[in-house]
Amino acid sequence: MAKYLFVYHGGKHPETEEEVAEVMDAWGKWMGDMGTAVVDGGNPVGLSTTVNPDGSVVDNGGANPASGYGLFEAADKDDAIAKAKGCPILAAGGSVELAEVIDM
Repeated sequence: MAKYLFVYHGGKHPETEEEVAEVMDAWGKWMGDMGTAVVDGGNPVGLSTTVNPDGSVVDNGGANPASGYGLFEAADKDDAIAKAKGCPILAAGGSVELAEVIDM
């Protein structure tokens, strides 16, 4: 099985304790349904910093800032896409970027 990095972008943050509980339950169910395909469930991330080739540093998160990540096993790209389509970030208005991890 190949490994795929899922990078989450955007998504609305829950505002109430009830919304937090619902979101956490959705993420738990999604990952639980994938079972052993979850290599690293990941975490949310803070605003990113970009170091450019000229040495300049930008603290704005870039054009499409990451909001979290996860590492999952999938049979192929189509399987990874199918798994990503169940991600709770989509219901919150976010997106999932995925890329196969190349073993070296």
